[in-house]
Amino acid sequence: MKYIQPLARLIAELSKLPSVGEKTAARYAYAILDAPESDAEALIDAIKDVRENVHFCRICGNFTEGDICEICATRKPTTICVVKEPRDITALEKVKGYTGVYHVLHGVISPIDRVGPDDIRIKELLARLDGVEEVILATNPDVEGEATAMYIARLIKPLGIKVTRIARGLPEGSVIEYADEGTLMRALRSRIEL
Repeated sequence: MKYIQPLARLIAELSKLPSVGEKTAARYAYAILDAPESDAEALIDAIKDVRENVHFCRICGNFTEGDICEICATRKPTTICVVKEPRDITALEKVKGYTGVYHVLHGVISPIDRVGPDDIRIKELLARLDGVEEVILATNPDVEGEATAMYIARLIKPLGIKVTRIARGLPEGSVIEYADEGTLMRALRSRIEL
């Protein structure tokens, strides 16, 4: 179907979002057109606000509005849980059983995608290890996540720090962000030392 230019542009932009095809983008575009102007303006303001005010915590790499995220500011850094993306922190925090801090790698080692150890935040993790008793590796249980976890474990174990991996409560090839809270709790409680 051919859309008028402004509508076609909005649909094209919305279809760039993950899991949004052209049909879904068109539904969203029509919903925006049908919404009261105040709702459309609120959406525009929310997008501007998040783009202008949300950035990465200088310590862990999580999303924050300030220099340091709330987790880094309020918790003792004796245990660090290493994750791939900030959204993994949101999933793990729903469990309400973890009281340590996090470290976001912002990716995983993937030779096929030309992503090596220097392309993700491994050096920043190593710089945070003073006084740390345990590092929990909570990367996704896929090939890249496992390779990244093993690489990090080989770097940290010689330092005398306990290194654990979340248990296999998560199905192979799954993504932490979409796991239910019960599965995440079992995975955290059943983590194993590497």
